[in-house]
Amino acid sequence: MAEQPPLDAYSQLVAGVAAKLTPKVASLRVPRSGSGMRSGESLGSAVVFTSDGFLLTNAHVVGGAQAGTASFGDGSSAPFTVVGADPLSDLAVLRAAGATPPPADLGEADELVVGQLVVAVGNPLGLAGSVTAGVVSALGRSLPTRSGAAARLIEDVIQTDAALNPGNSGGALADSRARVVGINTAVAGVGLGLAVPVNATSRRIISSLMRDGKVRRAYLGLVSAPAPLSPQLRERFGRSSGLRVVEVVPGGPADRAGLRTGDLLLTAAGQPVEKAQDLQRLMFSEAIGRPLAITVMRNGALVDVIAQPSELVAA
Repeated sequence: MAEQPPLDAYSQLVAGVAAKLTPKVASLRVPRSGSGMRSGESLGSAVVFTSDGFLLTNAHVVGGAQAGTASFGDGSSAPFTVVGADPLSDLAVLRAAGATPPPADLGEADELVVGQLVVAVGNPLGLAGSVTAGVVSALGRSLPTRSGAAARLIEDVIQTDAALNPGNSGGALADSRARVVGINTAVAGVGLGLAVPVNATSRRIISSLMRDGKVRRAYLGLVSAPAPLSPQLRERFGRSSGLRVVEVVPGGPADRAGLRTGDLLLTAAGQPVEKAQDLQRLMFSEAIGRPLAITVMRNGALVDVIAQPSELVAA
């Protein structure tokens, strides 16, 4: 009998990622409190990312729960507690009470390119250890999130055509070297899945959740939208857009600093400001209560103001 041909290169890559990563992705069962038909449990996925039992998942998977059960591909399971959840990034950190598989390697989503192979590992529809493959179909997407009255954009969201279904949330999106570059978070349509990127910003959020159980953010109290720069400003600053202030919250830090509706934000903390995410990146705990230098264009003149962000409190 003729020898069967080996797997093609694509299949070898996907199978290799699946073999490495599937044991490290847990199936979650999270109690859901409520009355009548609303009580029960929700399903999701999580990725082991430290050797001492920390797991990474989506905040919407755990909701308001404080504990649940994580099951692994080898048949073992362990109770977990929720160390911290951050709805504004849709990330949550869990801690398993029992033994867990070795951790997955975290990659760097900022190095991805459109068309690159990615593999999704999770537990869609409660089917443990499911693997799908596809490509990065777009980068730089934004996903709006909300916690009480506070709203935020998750920036640089990864879009993929790897099939995602309910239960995939919290699972791994990995590159061809089995490095986790995203945490699957949403199904936006047929053939359209979204993942929270693993990058410098999400690493800061994960560290805060592990250390403090929450993420402290700074608050300026303004609403802005991208706006084009005049030809003169384009030549001076070497870019084409800034942020137009469309609303200033009365009594907020921006209002106290003298920022006005119609101001065109050009820089903050000495950094270029072209889109909301540029300002958002500065709004972490180290900015709370500290002077923040902002340069704006107002009535044809450059104006420098000093704001002092306060702490964002979710209502």
